[in-house]
Amino acid sequence: MNMKGLLVGAVSGGVVMFVLGYLIWEVAFVDFFAAHSGSATGVGREIVLEWAVALGTLSLAILVTLCLGWSGATTIGAGFKVGAIVGLLAWLGVDLILYGATNLQDLTAVCADALLELVRTGIGGATIAAVVSKLSPAAADV
Repeated sequence: MNMKGLLVGAVSGGVVMFVLGYLIWEVAFVDFFAAHSGSATGVGREIVLEWAVALGTLSLAILVTLCLGWSGATTIGAGFKVGAIVGLLAWLGVDLILYGATNLQDLTAVCADALLELVRTGIGGATIAAVVSKLSPAAADV
C-alpha cells in the first residue's frame, strides 16, 4: 500500500471510528460504564478533549490500515475481520493492564470495552477496505 492508500484509509476509517466511538461510549453505554467504574474518583474530564480523542482514534485507524495492507485484506468482510481482531487485541491488552494497575473500572467494564472496540474497529476496518479498494491498483497495492 502506498502513502495515498494509507492516508485515505486512515482518514476514512478514523472518521467512522471517531463517530462510532462517540455513539458507543458517550451516548449508548455511558450509564453502563458509569455503573461499572472502579473506586477511583475524579479521573474523568468534565469536558472531553476531543482533539486528543481524534488523534488517538486516527492512530488506531493507521494501525488497522497497516494491518489490512500487510494481511492483503481487500474485501469489506476481510476488513471487518482484521479490524475487529486488531481492536479486540489492542484494547483488551490496554484495558487489562489498566485494570491490573488502577481502579478505573471493574472487570465487567474491561470485557465490555474490549468487545465494543471489536465492533468499532471492525466497522472501521470494513470502511477502510471498502475505500482503499476503490483507489487505483497502485494505491491499494499490498
